[in-house]
Amino acid sequence: MINVLLYKLAIGAYALGIRVAALFKPKARLFIDGRIGLLDKIKSQLSKEQKPRIWVHCASLGEFEQGRPVIEALKEKYPQYAIVLTFFSPSGYEVRKDYNGADHIFYLPVDNHHNAEAFLDIVKPQLCLFIKYELWYFYLSGIAKRNIPSLLVSAIFNNNQGFFKWYGGLQRKMLDSFTHLFVQDQNSIDLLSGIGITTATVSGDTRFDRVVKAAQQTVELPIAKEFCAQHKVLIAGSSWGDDERLLYNTLSILPADWRIILVPHEVHSAHIAEIEKLYGNEVIKWSTWEQGNDKKVLLVDKVGFLLQLYRYGTVAFIGGGYGKAGVHNVLEAAVYGLPCFYGPVFHQFIEAIELVSEGGAQVINKPEELAAALKSFESDAVYNKVSSTAKHYVLSKQGATDKVMARIGEYL
Repeated sequence: MINVLLYKLAIGAYALGIRVAALFKPKARLFIDGRIGLLDKIKSQLSKEQKPRIWVHCASLGEFEQGRPVIEALKEKYPQYAIVLTFFSPSGYEVRKDYNGADHIFYLPVDNHHNAEAFLDIVKPQLCLFIKYELWYFYLSGIAKRNIPSLLVSAIFNNNQGFFKWYGGLQRKMLDSFTHLFVQDQNSIDLLSGIGITTATVSGDTRFDRVVKAAQQTVELPIAKEFCAQHKVLIAGSSWGDDERLLYNTLSILPADWRIILVPHEVHSAHIAEIEKLYGNEVIKWSTWEQGNDKKVLLVDKVGFLLQLYRYGTVAFIGGGYGKAGVHNVLEAAVYGLPCFYGPVFHQFIEAIELVSEGGAQVINKPEELAAALKSFESDAVYNKVSSTAKHYVLSKQGATDKVMARIGEYL
């Protein structure tokens, strides 16, 4: 009971903090505004839905991409069900609120007893899927009380997480409420077994299936095609300030035939203006592109097509590796056979670790290291070896979606 009380207090403090942040931060304002009258909106929309429902919850955009192969497989195999997709973060909902792979898309009401009970009473899911490891106590308790099958998909665990600490009783209870857990590796199985959870299997990571399928879908990007023509191009995906400063300091020592496409993680006007100020006359924005320009840097000030953009690159620099949260998605670039570079904070992500270990990626600590690596690619043999290693790594890891879908068949 003490743990539940502390959980309630933490959720309340978070909600209050978001309300304060909403006075200054647009993302926090979206979080608040998106939940005004939310339960009534969900009730109204689902009142017209005659199909039984499958509920899929994703924290944000990254988890959505991870869950997307399963969502689309559900849609194809079980068309008699309606898919209700929820997001916690505006970063997911605002980008994917028009996604046609789900029948209904909502923000998730903040986790408390009233909201969870009301949501489950309205949605009446026949099956619940949570992607990776965003867990909400009152929702999971309500699901378990109703004996609704629930699956955790593509989870990965390490011994630094609260589930495996003396104070993690409530977190362990949430994990134990799932009918089955699909995890990415054997280490996760061993850790779960150590806390008495044996309803888990190694399925791998559904993101591999997602990026392979997406890479097979050709999307023409004329601006990228023209900018990259006759040049070697480094595509910096989901970059943050530290990444952008390192790349700027690399400009003067880049081999002459190299260009950069910069795709910031945050594309709000203030950040775009900071990048323009830093790069000066070297940069042109995607939104103001003019044919025939000779700029060395193309700044993408729009969202939603990074995965398709990687197809035009020679190598990729994956952002986030100099910040606390760590490097972003390396698979989206590696699937195209792009050698990957990123900063030293990547050990939270098994795919980033393995890609370095196998030779498809390199850790960069300073501009000179990046320039030297690009120069080494003047040798086709060197480049082709790294490129093929990166692509083979991704292709060899497919199949998680089929394993998840085989188990789902037991519940529908």
